[in-house]
Amino acid sequence: MSNVPDLQPIAADTGRLLPSLTNAVWTSDASTSYELNTKCQDFITRYLGRSLITPDDPHMIQVNRKLLTLAFTYPFLMHASLAVALTYDRHLNGPSDCRRSLQECYHWSQSTILFNKRLRQPIEAQDKDPIWGTAAALVILTFSSTDACTPEQSWPLKSSSSSDLDWLRMSHGKMSLWHIVDPLRSDSLFSVMTATFARMHSPLPERGIDGIPPALAVVCDLQDSSTAENNLYFHAAHGLSQILDLPDREVTTGHIQLFLRSVHGPFEDPLREKDPVALLLLYLWYRKASRSIWWIELRARVECPSICMYLQLYHKDRATLQTFLPGGALADGWN
Repeated sequence: MSNVPDLQPIAADTGRLLPSLTNAVWTSDASTSYELNTKCQDFITRYLGRSLITPDDPHMIQVNRKLLTLAFTYPFLMHASLAVALTYDRHLNGPSDCRRSLQECYHWSQSTILFNKRLRQPIEAQDKDPIWGTAAALVILTFSSTDACTPEQSWPLKSSSSSDLDWLRMSHGKMSLWHIVDPLRSDSLFSVMTATFARMHSPLPERGIDGIPPALAVVCDLQDSSTAENNLYFHAAHGLSQILDLPDREVTTGHIQLFLRSVHGPFEDPLREKDPVALLLLYLWYRKASRSIWWIELRARVECPSICMYLQLYHKDRATLQTFLPGGALADGWN
């Protein structure tokens, strides 16, 4: 389970809610208000009760409690928090519950509308943490939500559309807010996570294949002389390789960001065009990250087998690539 707060759902501190769930509880600001019904309040309390976030790091507890407090005066943050809570509940229900609920869609939509409206206004210092927390929640919602219930309905097996890889656009959009809200500023509630942010933004190697498994280097055509300038898989392969040998329990959102941030520029276009090696790297990343990060698992349920089926169907002549897939010589060591 991840211990990185800014990409985690907003956890609840049951002690901060009103004593009785039948009492009226509101989230409101100068222009918007919303009354939390009994079910909304129940989902906030069950969030922590179901051990969604059980960090040993006291900084993590501090961040989530402060975000919850802010949610009562920032409706866009509260709606995002409720939407993520509902999404997590769907995750707990297993593969049979693949469709977003009406309530999940409602809170997601309300958060998006209010958030976009807020971003068109001047951003004051006190608004920066709620904005960053909401952006992080919207990334979770976008990544975890897919319209497909089966691999056959999922990208890349389905016909291409403009909505493919929407989660990439949302992730890039969140990072575009970094310099505006500066979550590392001294008065930010996220400043206690400086070490975690440093891991997320740690530099990847500039040259060579140190740390990349030999079989992966071969399929990516990477050599000692390889760089990001002469091989479009360079950064993605390095970002993936840094988590492959980590025990699943130690993989955090900070670690998985090393791969995600490489999915841009020279690598993003081939991925959208269903380049087989780019798809393989994403497949291997899904296999590893989905065992540790619940919101990645929701998408990986259908997209990971869809990638596998696509590669086996359309690129069965790529022998080195096929060895990584189920039935291949290297499959057991990569699953």
